[in-house]
Amino acid sequence: MTERPIRKRRVMFERETELATVEEALDQLTGTGDGDPGGGGALLAFSGPAGLGKTTLLAEVRRRAHARSCTLLAARGGEQEQSQPFHVARQLIQPQLAGLTERQLRATLGSWYAIVGPALGLCAPEQGAPPDPQGLRDGLDWVLTHLTVQRAPVVLVLDDAHWADPESLSWLAAFAPRAEHLPLLLVVAYRPDELPAHAEAFRTLPGRAGQRPLTLAPLTAAAVSTLIREAVGEHADDAFCREAWAVTTGNPFEAVELTAKVRDKGLEPTSASAPQLRDLVAAQRGSGLVARLHSLGPSTVRFAWACAVLGTAIPQDLAARVAGLGTEEAVDSTARLRDARILAGGTAPTLTVTLALVPDAEADAHAYGHPHHDGATGGHAGPLEFVHPLIATALYRSIPDALRVALHGQAAVAVIDAGLGASAAARHLLETHPESDPWVVRTLREAAGENLRAGAPEAARRQLARALREPPDFDERAAVLYELGCASLLTEPANTVNHLRAALAEPFDDPALRQGIVIRLAQVLAHSDRLAEASESLAREIPYTQDVRARLRLQSEQFMWDAFNARESDSPARSRRLARLADRLIGRDLTERYVIGLRAWDACLRGESVDTVLHHARRALDGGLSWAHEDRGFEVPVLAAMVHMYADRPGRAEELFEAGTAEFEREGWRGAHLSFGYSLRAYIRYRRGRLAEAEELARAGLRLAERVGRRTPVHWYAIAILATTLLARGRVDEAWELAREHEFGEPFPSAVVFPDSQTVHAELLLARGRTKEAVDELEAVDRRLTPRGIQNPSWCPWQLHLARAVAGDDPERARALAADAVRRARAFGAPSGIGQALRVAAEVAAPGARAALLTEAVELLSASPAGYELARALTALGTESRDTELLARAVAMARECGADGLVARATEALLRLGGAPPRGSDWQGALTEEERRLAERARDGDPMRTEPERSLLSAVCRKLGTDLTGLAEALNASAASAAASAAASAAAVSRA
Repeated sequence: MTERPIRKRRVMFERETELATVEEALDQLTGTGDGDPGGGGALLAFSGPAGLGKTTLLAEVRRRAHARSCTLLAARGGEQEQSQPFHVARQLIQPQLAGLTERQLRATLGSWYAIVGPALGLCAPEQGAPPDPQGLRDGLDWVLTHLTVQRAPVVLVLDDAHWADPESLSWLAAFAPRAEHLPLLLVVAYRPDELPAHAEAFRTLPGRAGQRPLTLAPLTAAAVSTLIREAVGEHADDAFCREAWAVTTGNPFEAVELTAKVRDKGLEPTSASAPQLRDLVAAQRGSGLVARLHSLGPSTVRFAWACAVLGTAIPQDLAARVAGLGTEEAVDSTARLRDARILAGGTAPTLTVTLALVPDAEADAHAYGHPHHDGATGGHAGPLEFVHPLIATALYRSIPDALRVALHGQAAVAVIDAGLGASAAARHLLETHPESDPWVVRTLREAAGENLRAGAPEAARRQLARALREPPDFDERAAVLYELGCASLLTEPANTVNHLRAALAEPFDDPALRQGIVIRLAQVLAHSDRLAEASESLAREIPYTQDVRARLRLQSEQFMWDAFNARESDSPARSRRLARLADRLIGRDLTERYVIGLRAWDACLRGESVDTVLHHARRALDGGLSWAHEDRGFEVPVLAAMVHMYADRPGRAEELFEAGTAEFEREGWRGAHLSFGYSLRAYIRYRRGRLAEAEELARAGLRLAERVGRRTPVHWYAIAILATTLLARGRVDEAWELAREHEFGEPFPSAVVFPDSQTVHAELLLARGRTKEAVDELEAVDRRLTPRGIQNPSWCPWQLHLARAVAGDDPERARALAADAVRRARAFGAPSGIGQALRVAAEVAAPGARAALLTEAVELLSASPAGYELARALTALGTESRDTELLARAVAMARECGADGLVARATEALLRLGGAPPRGSDWQGALTEEERRLAERARDGDPMRTEPERSLLSAVCRKLGTDLTGLAEALNASAASAAASAAASAAAVSRA
C-alpha cells in the first residue's frame, strides 16, 4: 500500500495583521483573553481580488477555531451554484441537523419545522400556502441563533460570498449584525468588485473594533523571494526572485503556482532563467491554462469541462457520466488533473504542498461538509474541487458555447438519474437552449413548485420563465403562465398582471385553472392599488362561468375588492346585491361564509344596527374562517373580526386576532400579513383605551411594514394607527413628524384603510392648528364616503372632526354636523360611538345644552369598553360642571389609559377647582371575584342601584372588552380561557 504523505501546516506570509484580528476575535469568543469571560461575538470580513489568499486565510480561521473546540459552520459560494436557492444555507446548517430523525428534527425545530425544513433540504415541502420570504428569513434566524446558543462558541465561515445564492446571502447579510450579541464569530471573504447589491451589508457593517472589511494586499517582493527560496533553495538569486514578484504582481496564488512549476521543470533560479518566468506565469492564466489542459489528452479535457459545469463538491461518478467516460477513465483523468494542480480530492494520492497561501481544495472539501475517503486504491472517493476558483472560471469559459450548453443538458439528466431532484437539475436547464422538450418543461415546473413552497419565489420565477421559453406544449402554456404569475406575485406585480392576462388569452379548456387565473389576477391588481381593474376582471368572467359554486366564488371575490375600493362608483347598488345574496346563504362552505362576512362588514360601514352586524358576523364565523388559507386572502376573516370592535365587542375581536396572527406565524407569514395583524390589534387596544399597549403593537406593525415598502397598503395602516395612538397620548409633534417622515399624505390610497387615512391626516392638521387645511381634507372625505353610503361615525368620525374644525367660524353648521353624527351613531347602536358623538356635540353646543349631552355620554361610555373615550367625556363633564369628583375620576382613567396629554389637562382643571389628583385603580387585569359576581348579576338583569356598583361594572366592561349586551358572551369566553390556562398549567406540572 502506498503510504499517504503527511500534509504540513502552511505558513502564512504577510498576514500578521489579519491573523492578529482573528486571534483577538477568537479570544473574545472563547474567553481566553485576559479577564475575558468569553461569549462575545463579532463580524470579520476579508475582501480582495481573486488569488490574494482569502481561502487560505479562512482555512487558517477554521484550523484555529477547531483548536479552541469551537463548533464550525462553513460554506462556500459557487459560481455555477448561484441560481440554486439556499445552497449556502444548506452547507452551513444541514450538516448540524442531517443526522436527526424526523421526530428529532420536529422536536428541535418546533414550529419552524415546516417553514425552514424544505429550504434547508431537511424535509419535503408540505401542501399549503408557502411561507413568505420574510417569514423564512425569521425562521433561519431562529435556527442559526438556536444552534449558536446550544453549541457555543460557534465560528461561521463563508468563503466566496460574492458567489453565494441570493436567498442565502441576503439572509446572512441581514443576520450579520446579530453576531456581536451572540457567542458567534461570523467570518466572510469576498471579491469586492463582484459582491452583489443585496449583500452590501458586508461592505458597510463595522467589523471588529469598528473597522471596515479588511482588504488583503498583494505580497511584497521580500515575501515572494522567501517563497521562491523555500521551494527551490536558498541559492535562488535576487534577480530571479525580483522577476518572479514582478510577473505575478505579488498575487499569492500565482506566486505559489509559479514556484511549483519552477521546481517541476528543474529551472535554475538564476538571472539567466528569469526571462522564462513570464511564460510560466502565462501558462497559469487563460489560454495558457487551457493549452496546458489540452496537453493532458481529450478524455481528461472532457472530464475537466464536466467538472467545470458541475461547479463545486463534484462527485467523480457524476462528472464521469456528464463527460461520457467510464470509471477507469475518470480515475485516470482525476489523477492527471491532480498532478497538473487543476483538481484536488477524488481517487488519487494526496499531493503534498507546503508552500504559503496555497488554496487547499481538499481541506476545503472536509470543511464544507464533503467527507473525503482516500481513493488511492480505487475505493469510494469524496467530492472533487478545483484547486482555485480562478482555474474553474477559466476552464468553464474555455468550453465552446455549443458544447457547454450540451454539457449542461447532460448534467441535468445525470443529476435527475442520480436522484438529486428537479431543483438540482434546474440550474443546468437554465443554461440550455430551448428545444420544445416536454421533459425540460416538466422538470422546471417541478423545481419551481418545490422552490415556491420552500420560500424561494424568485428562483421559481426564473425557472418558470425558462420553461415558458422552451416552450411548453400548446395545452400546457396557460398553466405555466399561471404558475409564473404566482411565483412573481410578491416581486414583480406588473409582470404578474401581464403573465396572468396572457394566460387568460390562451385557448384552454380547464374551468378550474381559468378560475384560479382570474382570482389571482384580481388579487395582484388589488394589491397594486388597482381595485377597480380587479373588480372589472372578475365581472367579465362571472357571466361565462357555468358552475354555480365557481360563479359564487368569483362573486365573493368581486364583492370583497369592491368593499375595499374607496372610489367605487355605485356602492349602494353593490350593497343591495350583496344583502340579497348573503341573506339567502346558510354558510355551507367557505365561499358562502366569505359572502356573509362581507355582508357583516358592509352593514357596519353603512351604519345598520349592531344586532344586524353581529348576526352576520356570527354566521360567517360559525363554520370557521382560516386566516392563512392557501387559496384565499385573509381580508374577510380580518373584516369579520373588526366588526366586533366597532360593535363594542373588542374583547372578541382580540380573540380572533390572536388566533389569526398565531396562524400567520405557524405558516411563516411574517411580512405584510403579520404587520396587518399587529397594527389592527393596536387599533383594537386604542379603542379600548390601552394606549401604551397600542403604541407598542403599532410600532411592531410599522417595523414589519417597512420591510414590505412605503406607501403600500400595510404601510398606510401602520402609520394611520400609530399616528392616531400618538395623538391620543398627547404627543402631537411626534405624530406629525411620523407623518412627515413616512410621507403620510396626498395622494391617499385607492384602497379603504381603517382608520381612514385622509381623516387621520385631517385630525393631525387640526391638532397642529391648521384648521382651514383640516376642513378641506374633511370635506373631501365627505365627498368620497357619503355617495358610497358609508355613514357610520363609529367607523369614520369625519363629521365630528369637521364639526370641531368649523365651530369657530360657523357654529350652526358645526351643531348640525354633530347632531347628524349623533343620529347616525344611535342608528348603529354602539354605546362607545354614541358617547363619542355626544361628547363632540356638547363641545360645539350652546353653553346651556352641554351638560345634558355630556351626562348622557358619560352614562353610555361607562357601560362600554371604551376607556379613553370615557376619560375624555369625564374630563369634559367635570370641567363643564366644575365637579372635582368627576375630574378625579377623569385623571385616574386617563392615567390608566396612558393618555398623558389628557392627564395633564384634567389635572390642571382639577387643581384649579382645589381638588387633589387621585391614585389610579387597576382596570386592565383579570376580573376579581367581586367583579365577576357583579357581572353575573348584570348579565341576569339585576340593576345596578348604587354609584360604586355602576363604577365597578364600568371597569368590568373595559376589562372584558364588551358593552352590557355582550356580557354573557364575554363571561363565557373569560371562563373558557381561564379553564384552558388551568389545564395547560396542570399539564406542565404533570410533565415536570
